Amino acid sequence: MTRTISVAGLQTSYGEDTDANIKKTADLVREAASQGAQVILPSELFQGPYFCVTQEEHWFATAHPWREHPAVIAMAEVAKDLGVAIPVSIYEREGPHYFNSVVMLDADGSPLGVYRKSHIPDGPGYQEKYYFRPGDTGFKVWDTRFGRIGVGICWDQWFPEAARAMALQGAEVLFYPTAIGTEPQDADLHTAEPWRRAMQGHAVSNAIPVVGANRIGHERVTEAGQTFYGHSFISDHRGDLVERFDGDEEGVLVHTFDLDHIAQYRAAWGFFRDRRPELYGALSSPRPA
Repeated sequence: MTRTISVAGLQTSYGEDTDANIKKTADLVREAASQGAQVILPSELFQGPYFCVTQEEHWFATAHPWREHPAVIAMAEVAKDLGVAIPVSIYEREGPHYFNSVVMLDADGSPLGVYRKSHIPDGPGYQEKYYFRPGDTGFKVWDTRFGRIGVGICWDQWFPEAARAMALQGAEVLFYPTAIGTEPQDADLHTAEPWRRAMQGHAVSNAIPVVGANRIGHERVTEAGQTFYGHSFISDHRGDLVERFDGDEEGVLVHTFDLDHIAQYRAAWGFFRDRRPELYGALSSPRPA
């Protein structure tokens, strides 16, 4: 029997009301499930506005231990009710430490574990180092009811090492929840297409489907605000965009993949057969000669 997996990415805007944001996400998860989706990806930190545009200490109060996070509790009920798996992006507090994390919920609502964002950006409009420690979990993959998946978070998606690490652990699909939009220091800089192409490259070089879910809308955390450009997508194992949104569409993207076919394709291309890790020392050195 052929193994298949149906995946989905959500694209929508979010406001300041946490309960309303969680309910909006749950409704979209239900819409995706009604279209046959089995693993459903909301965008990064969907519980509220993307607050990392500036440095304000009151946002630390919005973090929770991952098992107690209201988004995890709510999405676990949805996952169990619908029989779907959901990577849930949250602001996590562990003792005195704060992380940008994903809790992976399986189709019975049970948590399979937590991944903490490895690459933490620090620049105009994306001042995450103020709020988050670098993740200490390493790159993670999970055996869900529907397949083995890997999840990176936003800035992780620009790093080919992260995608390759998850593929080497046997991931069959990669998921990237994201919050990315305008660059406050340069009104002419629009990165939607490079953002997509970076992940399409991961799909090609690892022969693996990729799902990217971004938010949309103008958020006024600062006076000037920030506009998120959407462009959520699903790429196949060849890097072709099989499903996509533009910058202002709200809804769900759903696509089904034949995992057996992709496994055969991956083996035939030889990307993992012909690797030379003994030559890759420079990749693990912070300052190679």
